Amino acid sequence: MNKAWNARTAGVVPHDNIYYGKCLIGGALACGSTHLAITPLDVTKCNMQVDPEKYKSLFGSLRTILREEGSRAIWKGWEPTILGYSPQGALKFGLYEVFKDSLSNLVGYDYAHRYRDWIWLSGAAAAEFCGCLALCPMEMVKVKVQTSTPGTFPTALIPATIAMNKDRKSTRFPYGSIIPLWSRQIPYTVTKFYFFEKTVQMFYTHVFTEPKSSYSKTTQLGITFAAGYLAGILCAVVSHPGDSIVSLMAKPQYKNKSIQEISRDFGVWNLCTKGLGTRIIMIGTIAALQWWIYDTFKTAMGMGTTGGK
Repeated sequence: MNKAWNARTAGVVPHDNIYYGKCLIGGALACGSTHLAITPLDVTKCNMQVDPEKYKSLFGSLRTILREEGSRAIWKGWEPTILGYSPQGALKFGLYEVFKDSLSNLVGYDYAHRYRDWIWLSGAAAAEFCGCLALCPMEMVKVKVQTSTPGTFPTALIPATIAMNKDRKSTRFPYGSIIPLWSRQIPYTVTKFYFFEKTVQMFYTHVFTEPKSSYSKTTQLGITFAAGYLAGILCAVVSHPGDSIVSLMAKPQYKNKSIQEISRDFGVWNLCTKGLGTRIIMIGTIAALQWWIYDTFKTAMGMGTTGGK
């Protein structure tokens, strides 16, 4: 093992605190903007999860919401969305870079390369664990706003947050859904980051076989987008049951019920499948755009794209 080796200085661009700070900013931009953009899909997906008898298909459900509640209804929860997912994205992407380097230095050069996959997995899980702590309060507000029967709960950010806090005995605000959120987000992020890294590595090993630096930034960002979309499809599948539980916890009939009771009542099959098609479209697109925005920001900052040789 080379004792002088340091993961923070092993790449083309040194990973100093300024580098990590830029990664935090890039992650916030990537996650905040993409989740805001797909709010209509999110509203539809949440309603399909909590009331599958009424909301059976993506476009049919979207039409139902527009017909019954108006065009503003599909943007319900946009404020807690951007306030929750921006800091979550900052910690998820930024801390992933920090944890990867820290773990690599902890085990040393030889083990860092031999067990690179485990470092990717561990770094992603630890980063998302922290990201969920920033996301949970606003995620609970968002889901409650998006799934409540019209007129029964405030839709604006401040009144909705006050109402959640005032009735926190039953809403369990602000961290009542942190366990199902971790169960959704950690598998999601581990899958997203690991398979992104593996797919990018595969592209540069078997398809784009010249040195990475020889390809244009446009080509590198295209590889980033493709790898992100493929990883996003897998993310949607593994994280869907946890996402369904987070949505169901906002419904009055599941108030004060445990995760086990909700799962038993709603059915494991329903947890895994209801709204999954919509989630695949949504998460695949989100994952691809997030990686593309993140790497575009990194490229603009002179940091290069993520992964590969």
